[in-house]
Order: sequence, then C-alpha cells, then structure tokens
Amino acid sequence: MPNIKIFSGSSHPDLGQKIADRLGLELGKVVTKKFSNQETCVEIGESVRGEDVYIVQSGCGEINDNLMELLIMINACKIASASRVTAVIPCFPYARQDKKDKSRAPISAKLVANMLSVSGADHIITMDLHASQIQVSILVHYLGRKIGFVTHIL
Repeated sequence: MPNIKIFSGSSHPDLGQKIADRLGLELGKVVTKKFSNQETCVEIGESVRGEDVYIVQSGCGEINDNLMELLIMINACKIASASRVTAVIPCFPYARQDKKDKSRAPISAKLVANMLSVSGADHIITMDLHASQIQVSILVHYLGRKIGFVTHIL
C-alpha cells in the first residue's frame, strides 16, 4: 500500500499545513519560482515514486497562476512515478463557467477539469462547484459546502 504525501501550492500554504498536521504528516517539500518572463517553475523536493500524492491548491486569488502551478505540480509528481495524484481544490477555478449560455461560449469549467486530467490528476476533491453538473472524464469528489468538514480539518 502506498504512503501518503501532501504538498501545498502557493495559493494557501497555511491550509496545506493544517491538513498535514491534522493527518499527522509532514508537508512535502516543493519549490516554486517565476522566471523573468513570469513562467512558473515547480520542483518537487522529495521522491514520490509509488506514493499516493495529494496536492492542495485553491482556485482563488491569482487564479491563472495558481491553476498553472497546480497543473505543473501534478505533472511533476506523475512523471516522477507517483502511484496516484489527487488535486485538493477547495475553490474550483472557473466553476461559474459550467454551461454554455450563449452560442460560441466556452465551458471553461470542463476545460479546467480536462486540463487537470491531462496533466495527470487521478482524482479531484473540491468544495466549491457552481453546480455539480460539470461533465468531466476524471473522478470528482464534491464535498459541497460542508462546514463540519472545514471545522474538522481546522
């Protein structure tokens, strides 16, 4: 059975640390930086081979930067032979754009879910979907806005 590793993106490191503390685990080492042209660079600082990896990254704040960082972290873990990668995304980015409301309008929430899948995520855990109808090809655990869950973790 694989061991669990938890990593946190830069969107909310305190939440990642609280989850790790609650589970009695150490938060994994990860270094994120920006190149001069604002490209995101991520380095996973420890082995994840055969591990069950959880990456905590919220989809709020600098949404596009946080999303790109998450995608790169997922891919870095997957190509480093992680057994399974789960994205823990309390606030799902682009969740409000979950249906086609006009002609030629994109369904951006589905695009984000597909990008997460293509980057290597096996599962998504989220709490804030605009609607639970997003059609995706990846397993999504939608916890809704369960205050008890948040209180339990914090």
